[in-house]
Amino acid sequence: MSDTFPLTSAAGAVETGTHQRDADIHPTASVHPAAIVEPGAIIGAGVTVGPWTYIGSGVEVGAGSRIHSHVVLKGPTVIGKNNIIYQFSSVGEACQDKKYTGEPTRLEIGDNNIIRECCTIHRGTVQDRWLTSIGNNNLLMAYVHIAHDCVIGNDCILANNSALAGHVIVDDGVIMGGYTVVHQFCRIGAYSMTAGQSALFKDLPAFIMVSGNPAKPHGMNFEGMRRRGYSAELISRLKECYKIIYRRGLRTKEAIEQLQNMQPEPEIQLLINSLESSTRGITR
Repeated sequence: MSDTFPLTSAAGAVETGTHQRDADIHPTASVHPAAIVEPGAIIGAGVTVGPWTYIGSGVEVGAGSRIHSHVVLKGPTVIGKNNIIYQFSSVGEACQDKKYTGEPTRLEIGDNNIIRECCTIHRGTVQDRWLTSIGNNNLLMAYVHIAHDCVIGNDCILANNSALAGHVIVDDGVIMGGYTVVHQFCRIGAYSMTAGQSALFKDLPAFIMVSGNPAKPHGMNFEGMRRRGYSAELISRLKECYKIIYRRGLRTKEAIEQLQNMQPEPEIQLLINSLESSTRGITR
């Protein structure tokens, strides 16, 4: 399928698209006449919308975003600037939770995200924050599922068929291998990494690499550290942190106490914070 569509301007859409007449479409936006944009939707400057896409009431699409064909956007949902959403994705749908009874919960997506084919992202529930949120500069590959009340940070990569159950928190810079699955209420620490087909049932500390079902730790994401410019000395200190957590037979509380005695660099504090914030116990 081509990435280009024969698009009409917003003015042309108002003239020819009966389903776009009362929507708030910026004059510089281009909406295909075969798209449906419901009254109450807001389409920002320079947005393009492909054919056979449905944008419901309560959806706001930020400037410069590109919505491909056959996409379903439902609200209340706010999508920031310069996002790209590929065909057959469902974004902002009601959650798959039997407790959900139609409350106007929300989905918020930041800027510069790429959402590939057939992704599903659900709004929140009143049992949590009423909100599912995704930050900036993330890549969600094909068939990724993000359930209700999840929180995704910035600069994350979720490879094909990764699936997050409800209430999962994913901190910045996380990389998930294809077919990774995460149990509800887990927290995935910053700059950690999972191998393909990993299954996580407990919290994953920052920087740690895991694989398997259930997932087990296999060192730290040192290549990611080097790419971010970490010095050899800092990487050596983080290696020592790994030994304290996983090689000395310590309980998590005891490991935290030893880590707190190390030189308090921000990266080590980030690791400590991810241990202290764990509510499900850490992956071991």
